[in-house]
This record gives sequence, C-alpha cells and structure tokens, in this order.
Amino acid sequence: MLSPSRLQELLSGRRRGLLPALARAVLRFAEIPYAAAIRYRNYRYDTGAARIQRIAACVVSVGNLTLGGTGKTPMVEWLAEHFRGCGVGVAVLSRGYGSEGGRPNDEALELKEKLPEVAHLQSADRVGAARRALIQTGCRVILLDDAFQHRRIARDLDIVLLDALEPFGFGHLFPRGWLREPIEGLRRADVVVLTRADLVCASRREQIRAQAGKYAPKAIWAEAIHAPQTLRNSTGCQMSIDSLKGKPVAAFAGLGNPAGFRGTLANCGYRVVEFREFADHHRYCRQDIETLAGWAEDLKVEAAVCTQKDLVKLGVQRLGSVPLWALTVRLEFMAGEEAVRAKLRAILAGEGTADS
Repeated sequence: MLSPSRLQELLSGRRRGLLPALARAVLRFAEIPYAAAIRYRNYRYDTGAARIQRIAACVVSVGNLTLGGTGKTPMVEWLAEHFRGCGVGVAVLSRGYGSEGGRPNDEALELKEKLPEVAHLQSADRVGAARRALIQTGCRVILLDDAFQHRRIARDLDIVLLDALEPFGFGHLFPRGWLREPIEGLRRADVVVLTRADLVCASRREQIRAQAGKYAPKAIWAEAIHAPQTLRNSTGCQMSIDSLKGKPVAAFAGLGNPAGFRGTLANCGYRVVEFREFADHHRYCRQDIETLAGWAEDLKVEAAVCTQKDLVKLGVQRLGSVPLWALTVRLEFMAGEEAVRAKLRAILAGEGTADS
C-alpha cells in the first residue's frame, strides 16, 4: 500500500515511467463511474428530487472538496469558540468516520480535549443526530463537521476549506485524484477558507483565489494558518514549542496530507531526522507502538513528535525511552476574519426557521 506521499507523487504525475502511467490510466477509468454517481446525486439535490430537511437551529457546515486533511477540526474548534463567546450553545455533529464499536473517532477525541463542554454526536444519520442534539442540549447552533457533501440536512452556511498545498485534488475525482466531487460544486460555498496559507507564497494564494472565484464568485474569501500553540503529552503536561527548536526529533503522523504537518514542524525550527507516515485515521495497535519505540530509540533523538489527533489514539507518554509530544495547533486568520465573523453574526440573527 502506498504511503500518502507516494500516492501524491503518483496522482500528481511526478512519478514518471511506464508503470506509474499505466496506474494513472487504470485509476482514470475507475474515476468515470464514481464521477457519474456523484453528479447524479448532486443533480437530485439540485432539482429537489432528493429531499433536504430543515432543522430548528442555525446550521453551519464545515467541509472540503478533497479527500484528506484540510484542517476541519481546527476550524470547527474556532467556530465553537466564536459562538460560545457570543453566549450561544453549540453542538458538533460528525459521521464518525474511522470509529469502531460506537466509540468516538480520533477527531471526536481531539475535540473533546479542546472543547470539553461542547456536545459531540457521531452518527451516519445526521438529521436524526441533530434533532437529538436539540433535545438533549438545547443548543442554538449545530456545527456539521466534514459535511459539504452531506446534503440531506439544510444549512445556513457552507464553509469550504481548501488546503493551500493541494487545493483542487490534482484536477481529478477519486480514485484518479483527491476530489470528492467536481470542482464546480464549490458554487454551493458561502465561505471559502484557504488553510495552511503560510506554506505557499502570496502569488500562489492569489492564483488559488482566482481559480476558486470562477466557481464561487460571491463567496467570502479568507486565508488561515495552523498556528503552533504548545507541545503536549498524554498526561496533559505542556511545554513551549521552542523547547525542541533546533533539536533532533523523530516525527510521524496519520493524516491524509502529511506534507502540511511536515511544513509546520519546519516552521517551528525542529530538526526532523526522519518522518514516518501512516494512513489517515490510522488506528494504532500495540505493535505500532513497539515499532515506533524501536525506531525512535535507534535514531537517538531528543523526542518524538506527532499530531494531537495521533496522540489521543496512542495514549502513551513515551516511545520506549523517548518522550512523545504532540504539537497542538490553532486556526488563526491571515485575512478575512472579520468578514467571516460578520457572516456568522448575520445568520445567527436570522435563526429560527421551523423544523420540517
């Protein structure tokens, strides 16, 4: 199985040769039925053939066009804090991808640590979950996590995140590319946020904005970064991100797009001796922990560093003799923050549509 980086090299066309070209041809063929199914599904919602159900609350969706991580969890955290700062009760709904046996998945565990007072419901039936949230919590705002393609529930605001490192999924739908739906689906977006915007130059950001603007010319445009906050271990102890600056570390992550995490580590000034990739939502087992421990000890590094999403699943303070730290991040806007906050205030002022 290809690592996320090797898969990216294949899909982007950077891997040359006969075999990669044949692989891309096969994937292009497999893309055709997926694209047809997605277009048909969107057509049904666009024409009203498929019913969209309204919830008696303000509904804000956070999603993306592509597979892999674009920073939805930090965005959901920012939104929850915004509404709570306004004195408004909020609940988070997600499908719970990667969860097993009804247990919370990695994103739910991460949000529970960051937002312990915010209810988080996981269910494939988000309409039913939303109604349960209203009864159980009395919240006024429902945040739909990873829901741009989940069109069964009506929303007052659609926020779409584009990862600056690969915003349009190599121009192809899954499995030939990383797009979940055709780029023209961006027309449904009310707000487009370019995440990890600090990892590309200003001219590239403008290029992405221009391309997105072709499909969503009326959407609010914003740019944000994943600002490092602190280093945290499984016991809750914290230390400054500068504590490991210039020091040799071993790093790993189970993300759809690990390049973003690697860029953040570089910006922190860490000397990453070696980086290991796991699949997105990877569920770590005891063997993984033992393998990582041997790997980190052999590298003779000061520490091992992962994401908070990985740490909540690992639940260990050390990998063998090597201390394990998660680099926590927070979404911060480079541009467009006030426009986004104004839009949130406006939809909150217009809440109260009847459940149907």
